[in-house]
Amino acid sequence: MISGDLRIVDGLALGTQPMETSQELQEDRDRLARQCSEIAALAGGLAHEIRNPLSTISLNLDLLFEDLSASQDPALQRMKRKLATIQKECEHLDEILEAFLQFTRAEELDRQPCHLTALIRSFLEFYQPEAQQCGIEIRPHLAADLPLLPLDARMIRQVFQNLVRNAQQAMPAGGMIEIQCYRRDDEVIVEFIDTGCGIPAGAVDKMFRLFYSTKQSGNGLGLPTVRRIVEAHGGTIRCESEPGRGTRMTLTFPIPVQPS
Repeated sequence: MISGDLRIVDGLALGTQPMETSQELQEDRDRLARQCSEIAALAGGLAHEIRNPLSTISLNLDLLFEDLSASQDPALQRMKRKLATIQKECEHLDEILEAFLQFTRAEELDRQPCHLTALIRSFLEFYQPEAQQCGIEIRPHLAADLPLLPLDARMIRQVFQNLVRNAQQAMPAGGMIEIQCYRRDDEVIVEFIDTGCGIPAGAVDKMFRLFYSTKQSGNGLGLPTVRRIVEAHGGTIRCESEPGRGTRMTLTFPIPVQPS
């Protein structure tokens, strides 16, 4: 008897539970987007405030190096080595702050109609000399007659730069990066495929998390920034990888609906 009453009460509770309308869901998304923007602005301002005194510290370290450069005193030479360590850490902090500022600015887009294949070709012209120096062969397979996309070219180049850098670091002895760009239904797909060392399954699941890195000198901001830029364009990014068999990064960008 008691359990029957409970089932009736549960049924009534479930039956009368309010459901969010599509408008309410959109309002929740907009509210979350505003909160994220506010947090990003606050974090960016904090990073700038840290960077200013850090620049002053670095400048004074340079001046101290000049003062000590002519001295052969062993004690002063030891001090110079310690200052070099401090200077190196200041440079590392500045790199982290710059990467973090890029992350906070990832949604500040200046979109213009662009041919994605033209952006890829332009980027490859810039990257090709470095690829050759590292023993990396670039194989582009870019479809013709793809539709124009509303893109921030500077931000998309930053995405390409980050992805080829990761691929390059995964191939210290050289290798190949294949870049494919083609249309699939109402999306344009870009794939970066390398022949590097691959990524363990556990790391693939975490690689887009903020501050997560498998590299000893990594800051864990590169791929989260890439994801943030791609998603700000309404797209997606997916990673497929296997140790010893390379990595495939797949980016999708929606094609705008043309007015009828």
